[in-house]
Amino acid sequence: MVTDPQADFLGPTGVAYGVFAESIAEQGTVPNLGRLFTAAKRAAIPVVISPHYYYPHDHRWCFSGPGEALMHKLGMFARHSPRSLETFEASGADWLPEFKELIEDGQTIVCSPHKIAGPQTNDTLLQLRKTGATQVILAGMAANFCVESHLRDFVEHGLEVVVVRDATAGSKIPEGDAYAAALLNFRWFASALWSTDETVAQLERGS
Repeated sequence: MVTDPQADFLGPTGVAYGVFAESIAEQGTVPNLGRLFTAAKRAAIPVVISPHYYYPHDHRWCFSGPGEALMHKLGMFARHSPRSLETFEASGADWLPEFKELIEDGQTIVCSPHKIAGPQTNDTLLQLRKTGATQVILAGMAANFCVESHLRDFVEHGLEVVVVRDATAGSKIPEGDAYAAALLNFRWFASALWSTDETVAQLERGS
């Protein structure tokens, strides 16, 4: 399960990249996600994407939390329409170019968009259950927001979850390092924290 492998988070021209860039570089997030995609596909296990998209009607919400308000203000993950890919290609909502072939291979499950941070607003849990999954390897963006929210919800629904600690990243803001904050919470909820090296090794062994 990969959350938000999209240009607005991970690409140098992404609208949110500036506050995540240092953490992305420290963790090696982009190459590590690429390695995870490749290893999972070699192991023939389902790869599920939980993306973030905002359509024009989402910008008419009557109220929002600070995270939502910031994403709307920045125009993050902006889509012209849920029925059209107009202006989508190479936009901030698009997949990071490094991942496009891996995601658009006809095998990857791309869920409907989650709207705030967790999977409660999309079909991620349905898709996982339809694959028969009882265990999830979780990675993606952003560590203290969508990754942590997906982790908490999956655990509450009885799934065993491993988080790949260096295949995510967090913002660095005056209040502190969001990646470090997320890591503390991962330890309370995840069954394990693995590095990308450990995860790839497990997948290669068929564990």
